[in-house]
Amino acid sequence: MRSNLTRYAAIAALLSGASFPVALSSSVASATSVRPASGNSARPTANLPTITLTMTGKQITVGGELQSGGVRIVSKVTNEAQASPALVRLDPGVTVSQFVAALPKLAADPNNIDGIGSIVFTPQANKGTSSVQTTLEAGQYVALDLAPSGAPPMTTFVITQSQSPASLPKPQATVASIEFAFRGPAVLHDGELVRFANNGFLVHMIVAARARSAAGAHEIARLLKAGKNGQAQHLATNFFAFDNLLSRGAYQQFVIHNRPGYWVLACFMDTQDHREHTTLGMERVIQILK
Repeated sequence: MRSNLTRYAAIAALLSGASFPVALSSSVASATSVRPASGNSARPTANLPTITLTMTGKQITVGGELQSGGVRIVSKVTNEAQASPALVRLDPGVTVSQFVAALPKLAADPNNIDGIGSIVFTPQANKGTSSVQTTLEAGQYVALDLAPSGAPPMTTFVITQSQSPASLPKPQATVASIEFAFRGPAVLHDGELVRFANNGFLVHMIVAARARSAAGAHEIARLLKAGKNGQAQHLATNFFAFDNLLSRGAYQQFVIHNRPGYWVLACFMDTQDHREHTTLGMERVIQILK
């Protein structure tokens, strides 16, 4: 079960990656699409500038209020069951050409993005319209849709400095990745505004697999920690990406609408010696209630 980076990371071909760990995978892309009601739904948020990402499977475009501070990013997806939008903020002085030239290095290890930029936004975006909140700094950005096979659609845009940047509403709960664990409440609620953050030093993801029962969730977690990903996959009934990949300090938040039950959080990133973070403790059972 490779990390999302197998897709995110065929970046040498311009990031043609896989949107969930591959062994929880070929079925994952379809499984997440089967239940489009799960996850983040579009909902107007007062006083937040709105940025729109439009994805067709062949093209990604960026529009709206391109200013720094708290923003609501609306993903509009057509002609593909599920998109994988990713926003990369380039470090000052780094050009888009330098970013593209660095893609093979990023494919080998996304932590190599240090000194180039930061991965600041990677939600799951099912077909239709969905909405996620985040905070963007002023600067040069690259937007990609990593879902299509082959070279993914890519575009660039600039976030200008706002004279009065908006603040995000306070989340009702925060789930954070660190080395090598997750922090946050063990119980979330359907309809709750939840922030998903990377508070660690390494690049992490927060993806989840739903189990049929509490016992099943603990068994999935045990199998993941043991590196038995194929067996864990057979016990899961649904999958969702709360964040597909974030650099340190990045976060995004949205109103969750995941099916109530027991879910296992996981990070399938690899260490430099090719150990998945799940085997180091990045698997955790949580419950989602109505």
